[in-house]
Amino acid sequence: MNKNTVLSWATLIMIIVGISLIALGLFRYREISGWGFAAVGAGFFAIAWVFNALKGRV
Repeated sequence: MNKNTVLSWATLIMIIVGISLIALGLFRYREISGWGFAAVGAGFFAIAWVFNALKGRV
């Protein structure tokens, strides 16, 4: 596996984890902790966006 493949897999895994955290915040935890889960999920999306932008440049 080359660097771009590793970044692609990392991006995919981060998106899956981000979606699952946002889903936990929406459906499982409806109190204040749900906002935290959703915020961390959005952070995972931001990091996945950076990984995707690094493909081909590293």
